[in-house]
Amino acid sequence: MELQVYSKEGKETGRRIKVSDKIFAVEPNEHAVYLAVNAQLTNARQGTRATKTRSEVSGGGKKPWKQKGRGTARSGSSRSPIWRGGGTTHGPQPQEFEFKLPVKVKRLARKSVLSAKVKEDGIRIVEDFSLEQAKTKEVSTVLKSFGLTGARTLLLLPEYDEKFWQASRNLKNLRVHIAKDASTYDLLHCRTLLVMESAIKNLEEPFKS
Repeated sequence: MELQVYSKEGKETGRRIKVSDKIFAVEPNEHAVYLAVNAQLTNARQGTRATKTRSEVSGGGKKPWKQKGRGTARSGSSRSPIWRGGGTTHGPQPQEFEFKLPVKVKRLARKSVLSAKVKEDGIRIVEDFSLEQAKTKEVSTVLKSFGLTGARTLLLLPEYDEKFWQASRNLKNLRVHIAKDASTYDLLHCRTLLVMESAIKNLEEPFKS
């Protein structure tokens, strides 16, 4: 499969780049995508919320009053859940939300999203360019030339570039990632993928091992 290469001004260069059919032209598997996104969001949960049970709250070592003779309900401890300041019954406790996925399912999910983006014409291959200064205006101009102002966009770079990160921080709907590290959720959570021409190899690299 071949994809059109665009200049940073948003115009066709007349060149096409060859991409792997095994990655960009597979039949999308929606269930694999669901599992991958669910796993990522689940693993992001901290699970640190906690409540104190009747054995953990302070006080309550002494029986409030004798068992019989007061004409009221018996009570053994002020730490009882029905008392004000007592322990919490069946409250949340710290727990792990780890959700592991097979490597093949993760790869299938990423292939599915990339293939779906190609079908929807949601990928733009941009010939390599660099920023002279870390100015938001420069990146904003590139987005405007592609008609992506205000649209959720993911820019994939071949490697870390401090200027791109600094220039894109103030753009609400733009996210910048290194191509090989972009997750299924990152690829899915955008309307358009802007991929640097040299980043295509990095994007395909994880699927070769």
